[in-house]
Amino acid sequence: MKVSFNRIFGLFLRHFFLIKSSLPRILDLIYWPTIQIILWGFISKFFTIYSDYYNNTVGVILTCAILYDFLFRSSISFNMLFLEEIWSRNFTNLFIAPMKISEIITALVGTALIRTLIGLVPAILITTPLFGISILNLGLPLFFLFLSLYIFGITLGLFVSSGLLRYGPAFENIAWSSLFLLAPLGCIYYPIEILPDFFQSVARGLPLVYIFEEARSILVNQVVNYSNIKNAFILNLIYLIVGVFLFYYSFSQARKKGSLINIGE
Repeated sequence: MKVSFNRIFGLFLRHFFLIKSSLPRILDLIYWPTIQIILWGFISKFFTIYSDYYNNTVGVILTCAILYDFLFRSSISFNMLFLEEIWSRNFTNLFIAPMKISEIITALVGTALIRTLIGLVPAILITTPLFGISILNLGLPLFFLFLSLYIFGITLGLFVSSGLLRYGPAFENIAWSSLFLLAPLGCIYYPIEILPDFFQSVARGLPLVYIFEEARSILVNQVVNYSNIKNAFILNLIYLIVGVFLFYYSFSQARKKGSLINIGE
C-alpha cells in the first residue's frame, strides 16, 4: 500500500479544526509558555542584580527557557494529539480509512509543529518589549537548534505513545513527567560541569546537553561550535530510529494481544 498524502492531510485537518474551533484549547496553548517566559524573565532580572556568573543573565537564561519550552511543547503536543485519539476512542477508527502507521506518525508530527508554534510565537514576541531580549541573536544556528529540539521532542512523544499503546491511558502520566525527569540532566540553565561525574557521563548521552551548551557558547562567548550541533543531530537520529521502531513494535504487540480495541476504555 502506497503512502497516501490525502489521508495524512485528512488526519492533519481533523486535529487542526479541533484546535481552531476550541478557544479554550488555543488559550491553553498560549497561556503556559507566555507565563513561563514572563516568570523566567523576572527571575533572570533578579539574577542580574545578585549574580555575575553571566555577563548577560537575562539574555542567556531567558533564551534557554524559550528553547526548553519549544522542546517541551513539541513533545507534549505530539502526546496530546495521540491522547486525543485515545480519549475520543477514535484510534482504531483511523485504520478503517485505512491509514498506515507511518501516515499517522507523519500527520501527528506536522500537527504538533502547528500546536507548538501557536503556543510559542506569542511568548517569543513579548520578550523584546518586556526584557529587551531577542532569541534571533543566536543567528543561523538558531534554526539548527530549533530543529534538533523538535526532533528530540517528537522522539520523546514516540516513546510515550509507545507506552500508551502497550499499557493504555494509565501510562499518560509519563507524558507530563518525561521532560521534567530529563531537565536536570539536560543542563538547560547551567554547564555540565555542575553535575557529579556519574551524571555527567549520563548527560553526555542526551542531545540536550550539546544544544544548550551551544546556545550558551554563542550568547556568552560569541563562538559557534558546530561540533555541538553535529553531536546533537547524531544522537537525535539514533533516538529517533529507536523511537519509531519501538512505536511499530508496541503497535504490533497491542494488535496481537487484542488490546487496541479497548485502548480508549
